[in-house]
Amino acid sequence: MQVDELLKPFPIKEFHPFPRALMGPGSHELIGPEALKLGFKKTLVMTSGLRGTDIVHKIVESMKYHGLEVVLYDKVESNPKDYNVMDAVGLYQQNNCDSFVSIGGGSSHDACKGARISVAHDGRNVNEFEGFNKSENPANPPHIAVSTTAGTGSETSWAYVITDTTTDPDNPHKYVAFDDASVTTLAIDDPVLYYDCPIDYTAQCGFDVLAHASEPYVSRLDFQPSLGNALHAIKLTSQNLRKAVWNGQELSGREGMMYAQYIAAQAFNSGGLGIIHSISHAVSAFYDTHHGLNNAIALPRVWAFNMPVVYERFADIAEAMGVDTRGMTKPQAADAALAASIRLLRDVGIPEKFADVKQDTYSKNRLGIGPTKFYENAPTIVGDAANVDRITNHVLGDACTPGNPKECTFETVRPVVDHSINGDLDDLLT
Repeated sequence: MQVDELLKPFPIKEFHPFPRALMGPGSHELIGPEALKLGFKKTLVMTSGLRGTDIVHKIVESMKYHGLEVVLYDKVESNPKDYNVMDAVGLYQQNNCDSFVSIGGGSSHDACKGARISVAHDGRNVNEFEGFNKSENPANPPHIAVSTTAGTGSETSWAYVITDTTTDPDNPHKYVAFDDASVTTLAIDDPVLYYDCPIDYTAQCGFDVLAHASEPYVSRLDFQPSLGNALHAIKLTSQNLRKAVWNGQELSGREGMMYAQYIAAQAFNSGGLGIIHSISHAVSAFYDTHHGLNNAIALPRVWAFNMPVVYERFADIAEAMGVDTRGMTKPQAADAALAASIRLLRDVGIPEKFADVKQDTYSKNRLGIGPTKFYENAPTIVGDAANVDRITNHVLGDACTPGNPKECTFETVRPVVDHSINGDLDDLLT
């Protein structure tokens, strides 16, 4: 049953599983012994390559030192594509591997989760598993996910996101698959691995965390077990993101964001998401832009859109972000939360609207250089009526949209998309 069908007639809500996790400085050095305990013998390592660092080399060599055979697939792209997944599946099958390790951020973990599902179904195309618990074989190869960014949460969630490149080239499709069978076997979160993360990428990943935390806190699912984690993740992000961005070698900021991203993902894992993520998925489907950047730009607009129906929750968010709300009404405190999010966005140097995103804007930019001819024809994000319409339609079909607290129709969502591309953030503060 789809989430939108489930929300209307049933009060039953599901708490989805988490994997075991190792967290803290130096935890990545335990991957060899942990892999052996899990029975790994021949492992496919999936990563983007993390070029400019020696992270992949160190982890692979550590695994080899412990007697493991390693096959490396290091071509996972930002916003992982279906062919990334299927190329890895082919390599896994050709080499008779028995296990997976993913190293990186959400792209590496998501592609790996999709590959595991495909392998468990004799190599069926990953696009067949879009939706909710579409896999039929719950037994798939074990998977250790090693995170090198503080943003994704994919190492502990039941979701993975894939871009389907087989659709109409003028209407690309990015989807979320939610599947309990995709949950990793072991998550490793080591803040030392974040030291090499560029400033702008650190900032954008941090806003992915803020989106992961705030959306379940205001979600129409209103899933009580998620609310505490959501609010604490907002607090940790507000306390640590500036430090992690502007002094990335300071352990306290990196470690604070490690915990923030992890518990934010545990909040949305059962508490749901909303149209911050839906807009992000849509924009990256058309432009291959970074998910965290997209979330950052969409977040203030979606908060402003949703506040009228859940302003009490946004008042709580303001307190979590460090706003002194004494003497404020709940609506005033909600407005203060919005102002705090905009101040944080500006403090960490994120572009304020999609029209500001250019080819040289940030280190993960793929505008105009994506994998297909479609992306070569999309070197800039345009804000004309046709583009706003097609992005809005993609948002309405996204699996995250039903959890949004305010009802979403084309007429209500289109202005949010339009403002995300063309609007001035100061408009939201007046």
